[in-house]
Amino acid sequence: MKRNFRTIVMLSLATLISAAMSFGQGPAPYRLTLREAVQRALENNVNVLTAWTQVDETEGIRTRYKSALLPHVVAETYANLQRISLDAFGLTGLAVVALPEATGPFSNYDFHIGAQQNLVDLQSYRQWKASQHIVDAAKLGYEGACDLVILAVADLYLKSQSAVARIDAAQSRVTDSDALYRLAKDKHDAGTATGVDVLRAQVQLANDKQGLLVAQNQYKQSLLALARNLGMSPGTPLELADPLRFRPLPELQAERLVPSALLARPDYLALASQRQALVEQQRANRARYYPKFSIFGGYGELGRNLGDFQRVGIVQAQIDITVFDRDRSGEAQQLASQLNRIDYQIADLRRGIEEEIRQALLNIGSTAEQVAVAKEGKDLAQRELELAQDRFQSGMTNNVEVVTAQDQLARAQENYILAVSSHTDAKFGLAAALAETKTIGE
Repeated sequence: MKRNFRTIVMLSLATLISAAMSFGQGPAPYRLTLREAVQRALENNVNVLTAWTQVDETEGIRTRYKSALLPHVVAETYANLQRISLDAFGLTGLAVVALPEATGPFSNYDFHIGAQQNLVDLQSYRQWKASQHIVDAAKLGYEGACDLVILAVADLYLKSQSAVARIDAAQSRVTDSDALYRLAKDKHDAGTATGVDVLRAQVQLANDKQGLLVAQNQYKQSLLALARNLGMSPGTPLELADPLRFRPLPELQAERLVPSALLARPDYLALASQRQALVEQQRANRARYYPKFSIFGGYGELGRNLGDFQRVGIVQAQIDITVFDRDRSGEAQQLASQLNRIDYQIADLRRGIEEEIRQALLNIGSTAEQVAVAKEGKDLAQRELELAQDRFQSGMTNNVEVVTAQDQLARAQENYILAVSSHTDAKFGLAAALAETKTIGE
């Protein structure tokens, strides 16, 4: 019985200790992939959300222009009580029979509904067509804003990946330095190494520990910026699920990529939509001199008393023709200037897109070669460190060679991290040039 009680107490204590340790550790960090980071940014980033409000705004403008082509229906009612001065209208002096100076008061009531429809109004029609192209341009602008946000988030994720790689490299250097210190201490105790060797190893270990702390802090700061741009609380514990890794691309030709990029780039297509809107506005400008044909119909009841109404109605056709309108010439000049300006922008952007693609391809090719060279240098530096450690352990030299080799390995590791990061960034640049940013992370 006592043994069972003791077992229960031990299990309870173990449970409490485990719970306390879990409480102190806090919630497990959220493992975030690059693909998920992109999706979260598209859903929560403030630049994406504000860009969509511009699309809503242009939708409202299109609805307003469309209203000119739809019937306008009004319903009105009034009750009237008035007294009229006949003398003020000059009626008393003209009448054969003497009239009073004023008449009234009298009242009447009116209830009617009327509708007007423009049957032929080319100016309003062309303005509505122009507003449709403006909406298309706004939607393409929204896609462009999404691309910029994706690139920004991908860059932040890449910086966090680089920070993780630097932590791993710094941790490996701390491990090597700690092993060197222990070896130097053991050799010193055995009388085969000097106190300078021990002190030199201690200095190297301290420097590597400081480097590790710096790398860890940079990583934490990069996660703060990443979380904010994803619409998450900066205090959300995050952990990257995708490590920094070199992924080569097959050889690509700019001549084959440029035509497809022109058909996909939202900024280029947005300019084309804006140009179409200006063309429709020019047509609307010419239509200002065209006749406008509309009809109006009304029906209601009119009477002096609420119980005595007479049915009344009207059907009216109307043609409006503009004879003189100096504003039309000024508007035509304004639209022609805007059209020339946007043509210049389209031509320049076409050249800019080709430049971006060729630049990205050059960067990808160059950074891929840099990765190969940096990897070779890192492997050689690792081999040099191993040989220096063996020489020091066998007593052939002091640990100066080991410390020097550690420094060489640290530079080689940093070069490799920079090369892989640059290659990944170059691929992001190519995706942006080809309007394929939504494939980032796949």
